[in-house]
This record gives sequence, structure tokens and C-alpha cells, in this order.
Amino acid sequence: MIRRTVDEQRSVDRLRFPAEPWRLVEAEFSAEDLGVTESLFAVGNGYLGMRGNVEEGRESHAHGTFVNGFHETWPIRHAEEAYGFAKVGQTIVNAPDTKVIRLYVDDEPLLLPVADLVDYERSLDLRDGVLRREILWRTPSGKRVQVSTERMVSFVERHLAVMTFEVTLLDADGPVAISSQILNRQDGQDEYHVSSASLGEGFDPRKAEAFAGRVLQPQTRWGDDERLVLSYRCTNSGMTLAVAADHHLETEDEWDVRTQVEDDLAKHVFRVDAKAGHTIRLTKVATYHTSRGVPTRELVDRCRRTLDRVRVGGIEEQFAHQRTWLDDYWARSDVEIAGRPEIQQAVRWNLFQLAQATARAEGSGVPAKGLTGSGYSGHYFWDTEIYVLPFLTYTSPRYARNALRFRYQMLDAARRRARELSQKGALFPWRTINGEEASAYYAAGTAQYHIDADICFALVQYVRATGDRDFLRREAADVLVETARMWEDLGFWRANGDDNFHIHGVTGPDEYTTVVNDNLFTNVMARFNLRAAAIVVETMREEYPEDYARLVDRLSLGVHETTEWTRAADHMSIPYAESIGIHPQDSHFLEREIWDLAATPVTKRPLLLHYHPLVIYRYQVLKQADVVLALFLQGQHFSAEQKLADFEYYDPLTTGDSTLSGVVQSIVAAEVGYHELALEYFVSSLLVDLANLHDNAADGVHVASAGGTWSALAFGFGGMRDHDGVLSFDPRLPQGWEALTFRVTWQGSRLRVTVRPDELELATETGDGAQVVVRGEQVKVGPGEPVVVALDGQGPVRPGRPSLRALSGNRRDDGTLITATVPHS
Repeated sequence: MIRRTVDEQRSVDRLRFPAEPWRLVEAEFSAEDLGVTESLFAVGNGYLGMRGNVEEGRESHAHGTFVNGFHETWPIRHAEEAYGFAKVGQTIVNAPDTKVIRLYVDDEPLLLPVADLVDYERSLDLRDGVLRREILWRTPSGKRVQVSTERMVSFVERHLAVMTFEVTLLDADGPVAISSQILNRQDGQDEYHVSSASLGEGFDPRKAEAFAGRVLQPQTRWGDDERLVLSYRCTNSGMTLAVAADHHLETEDEWDVRTQVEDDLAKHVFRVDAKAGHTIRLTKVATYHTSRGVPTRELVDRCRRTLDRVRVGGIEEQFAHQRTWLDDYWARSDVEIAGRPEIQQAVRWNLFQLAQATARAEGSGVPAKGLTGSGYSGHYFWDTEIYVLPFLTYTSPRYARNALRFRYQMLDAARRRARELSQKGALFPWRTINGEEASAYYAAGTAQYHIDADICFALVQYVRATGDRDFLRREAADVLVETARMWEDLGFWRANGDDNFHIHGVTGPDEYTTVVNDNLFTNVMARFNLRAAAIVVETMREEYPEDYARLVDRLSLGVHETTEWTRAADHMSIPYAESIGIHPQDSHFLEREIWDLAATPVTKRPLLLHYHPLVIYRYQVLKQADVVLALFLQGQHFSAEQKLADFEYYDPLTTGDSTLSGVVQSIVAAEVGYHELALEYFVSSLLVDLANLHDNAADGVHVASAGGTWSALAFGFGGMRDHDGVLSFDPRLPQGWEALTFRVTWQGSRLRVTVRPDELELATETGDGAQVVVRGEQVKVGPGEPVVVALDGQGPVRPGRPSLRALSGNRRDDGTLITATVPHS
């Protein structure tokens, strides 16, 4: 019998999908949650993404086909301008839709919301990446029609999508029409015009901005009986796009085709005199190519070459290549949870989303929603470096390298942004697509200077895990140097005898507390950044003198700069309140009143949608883990006692209004002994989209949360750490779990890690193995037989969760009591 906590069961109960280990299955059609299922059943590859809209195009919550980085720009209009505010917004563009394939039998359309569906199943197979649908439709005249569809975005052919549409009249002849389209939806209020939902009532800053006026300017339109082509140029950004589709119809019956091509619509209408029992099969192969400025005629040629190549090999070859690609992906990425079927399915779905968001994102970043929706406007955030890249670094390091090279390619823009803010070095944008800052609200955007350190943390983590010194010497070093310069210039030494290095006027990860002095997370990560830059430069000077000379010449690197970085890092101000034994989130955090979350109605959550920022900023209340995240990323600098005290203080103050928070709270809860709470946070993060726990899955999949679930499994329950280049394990398997197995690629070898209640098994799957540390003991894992290490318990176990009541008696540094209060609604 499977034992679950109450909160684990409550989250699982919100699932509407049968617990199949390798498929997500929708057993009946429902028009009530189309937005959610469109996100959950999306297919993509990191370059091209297609929402799970029904083939017929009706009904839908939000049609969506997205190409990573393909965006339109628009002027940001501030109510009151100031120097250095972001000037130009960037929003991902909904590309022309090739998913539309409409069916008519006896001239009656198949419309799922009103159709008489005798049978229905839609499934996303995680082993081959194919979205399938099986429908048995009884037409108004009583004819039974079997409809089978497939949709795949190729991981192998970056620009390719393949769709099949099969129709069989089971018991009567009849006329069948199939209308296959490329449709550019220029007239939809929700996609290209300002809607009332974006102003006042219903406003949600997590959604994408809407456009006013035409976005895609037609350039090319062409078609014959098999191929359709359209191309466009974005009005403001000047980006170009071409889309083309080939069609191949197979049937024993008589048929003809009519072609129509307009600026925003290209379609083939296949008309078939269908005989009962004869299958009509339409194969549609679509391709998208985009550019920042290449003329559309060149993109059209690229589309033609892609389609011609597929014609030669055939689509069965494409499906076979897709399965081979995913076999390899799962061999190095799969995580197995024995005896937990719902959790197993959800874990694999989340890992599949990471593949869909990152695999072919070459030359681009990873949007916060991947390519499953327009949420957050298709922008790239720190989400990638802190929540997604650990998974990539330890399972698919080539994809991690691509993502980090994209940040390097943004370095010139980051230098310009630093100068604009009167700083030396480089300051990476808080949210962006093209490298320029697109965050209009600086307090919760540009002020999050910690993104520089987050990027450098991911760079160093990647290099340590892979040994990729070539990348370090040629590209990563530049980023480390320029970001260290920014920190050394941003911080300052007080002239009053205080020998600490301070950083003021910044915002940490917690966006409910903005523009503060000495934010702990920022200072801890800046310290890491400064030290890492100094170490890398000195290592290059000693071991790679030619590369060092080029670095000095390229960046005009001063001989004493590393000394200053090390001095600033060694004297970094790290807030600590001796009176209550915790690290304040910033230098004045404990002076604020505590927001009593227990007394805040659920209808007033998340707080950012119901309270003015100035109200929120006055209280001790967190949108997401801040100090707790520092305890995880830089855990070697905090004692076990400090971690416990900090976690117990901040956990009751954290709203979880951000989906980025739960995974970090899970990891640290497991480390300090709150094992049930760790499992609760993990499950809520794992199911954030599948169970729509934040009621916004319709805007797209939370990719960072998906990445964080792997971290919660590997770093939390697996107890893995990689501090200072040492790979170590201190497992904490949840009570009732039989086993947890995951893979880690370390220095070119892939290790299989299996945690059981009383032992840790380590095996080398590829490579020569590795030296690791298990609970303080050195363990050599080589090829051949697995190494089994006995585990004596899992450390302290603390029941329940920290209580806010315990905080009400805490004292500030000045001795006054902290009192819990609730703001007026």
C-alpha cells in the first residue's frame, strides 16, 4: 500500500490524467480547461513550439505557434520618465499557424465542443515526442467516422514539424473535405490588439503584452497543389519569418484539390468521394525559418531546402529519428521513483518539458514559458541559470553550453547597460529577448543585479562539472571579469571605520522586498562572483599564459584588479542578527512588521494581484525564497545551525506566490530535517502545471519549476552537492518511498545514483567513473560493479512545519518585539 502525506494526496487528487508512466492521456474532451490542456499537450524542440490546440482550430483558449527569439518591439511608455528606464519592450510573436486541418463530412464540420464523440483519447507520448489523438465521431446524419491524428516537432530537424490526419468512414460512403491551412491570425483581439484584460480589471503582469496594429507585414505568398509558402517581416523589430508546408494525400478513392493563397491564409482543400472502410491519410510537413534581418526570399529558400530533404527520406524516417533521439535523452536524464505512479508520470512530463524548451535553442535563450505559451512575453530571466541549467549541466552539458554561450553573446549589450546605469563592467538585463533590458518596473527588474552573479554561478558550475576549460578561457572568462568589475564598482567601503564591503540599492530574488541595502542573497552571490573571477584570471595567468595575454589585451585588464576583487569578496557584508540568531534578508528587513499570511484570505492571493506594491514592501513577507536560496547555492558558507534557524524564520513568511520558490524550500527543508514539508513542497512544484495549482497554466508551462523538480530530486532527496568542485551525496529519501534513481554526468562519466532507505548505490554507466564523497567519506566509483554505501539514518527529522507563532516573540536588534499584523484589504 502506498503511504502518502495529506498534502501529497491533496495535490495528486487535482490531477485529471490516468497515471501512465510514459504518456499523458486525456480520456475525454472538455472545453472547460482548454487553456491548461493546450499548454500541457504542447510539442516543441527549443526553437519551434506548438500549443496543444485542436487540429480543427475551434474551439481554443489561445492559438499559439512560437519560434524562439522571434519577437516584435514596441515603445515602453512610462507615466513618468527617468534616465535609464527601459525604452523598448520585446514580445514574442505568435507565428502563422500550420496546425489547422479542418474536416467536413457531408459538408458538416467536426467541431469538438458540439460533436457527438463516441470515443476520444488524446495522448502525449514522452518516449517518441508525438501528440496523438483518436476520435470516433458520429455525424449528424448518423455516420461513424474514425479520425486519427499525429503531431510532432522534430528534435533532430530543428525547423521541422510533421502532422498526419487520417479519416475513415466506417459504415457509409460520403463526401469528405479536408482543409489544411497556414493561417496568420491578424484579427484576434487576444493576440494582436490591446484588450480590456490588459488594463485594470483582470490585469496580470505575468501575461504577455498585447500589440496595437499589424505586427507581421506580408512579403511572399505562393502555392501549388502540394506546397504552400508565406513570409513576413515584423513591423518594428524588422525580424523576418518564412513558413512553408508540403502535403501528401493517400487514398484509394477519387479526389481533387483546390489551392487558395492570400496574405494571411494559404490552404489546400482536398475533396474526396470517400468509400466506407477506405482510409484517407493526409501528411503535412511544415517548416519555419526566422532571422534578425535576412531577407524573406532567403528564408523561403531555406524552407524549400528543408522540405526537399524530408521528401527524400520520408516522414517515417523522421519519426524513427525522433524516437532514437529521445531514447538517448532518457538514457542520461530519466529519474525513476519506485512505487509512485502519479509522481513518476509527472516527473517524466516535467523532464520532457525541459527537452522541449532547451534542446534546439541554439543561439537563443530559454523563455520562462518555453514555447508553450506567450506568458512573460517570451522573455529570458535568471530562471535559466538557477533552475534549468543545473539539470542541463548534469545530464545534457552541450545544451548547457549553448545557453551559456548565448549569455556571452549578450555581453556587449550588458556592457552598454552597465554604462547606462553609471557602472563599470557589464550588467545583464533582468528580462530580455534581444539582449536589451525590457523590464519596465526597475524596482523588481533592473535592481535585481544578482542576475550577474547567477549567470557566473552557472558558468562555474558547468565548467567544474564538465572540465570544459576551452569555454572557460575563451568566453566564460570575459563574463566573469566584466561582472566582477560591476560588483567592485557597485559596492563601496564605508569611511566610518567599518571595514566591510557593502552593496546598496538592490533587489534580491524576493520581489516583495525591493531596492534594499545589503541583500544577503545578492551579497553572498556577488562574493562568489568576485572570487571566481579572481581565481580564473590567476589560473589563466599561471597555466594558460597565451590566453591570459589575449584576455588582458581584449579587456584592458589591470594588474591589480584581481587583488581588489578578492579584497571586496573577503570583506563582503553578510547581515547577521546575533539577538535572534538569523541572517536578515537585508540590513533593514527585521525593522518591518510581519504579514500574517494565515489571516490573509485565499481570495487575496497572490498578493501582487491584490495589494499595491508599497503596501507589500512595508512588511516582512516573501514572494519566494531569498535567504533560503542562498543557503542552498552557497551552503558551504553556512553552518547546519544557521541553515535551520534561517529556514525556520523565513518559511512561515514565504507566500509561494512564485513557482520558483517551492523547489528551493523543498531542498533546504530536506537538508534541515523537515522531511514531510520537503515532500509537500516538491509535490506542489511538480504538479504546478499538471494540476494547475497556480491557476495560470493556460499561459504556458513553468519551465523553471520543471527544472527545479529535478534539482529537488537530485539535490534535495538525493542530497547531491557540488560545492567547490567536489561531488558529494547525503541522501534524504522521503518516508514511504522505496527508491529514487537519477543520473549525473560528471567530468565526462555518467553515474547512476540510486537512493534506498538504508543504502546508496552508485554505478558508472558510461566513462571511467568518478571520485565522490558520501556523508564525508571518499568513494571511488569505477566501471564494473556498482558501489553500495550503507546509510545510517537520514539525520534529524522534524515533524510538521515552522510556525509563525514562534516568530511573534522574536526581538529585533534594538530589543523591540516583532509583532504580527495584517494589512487592511
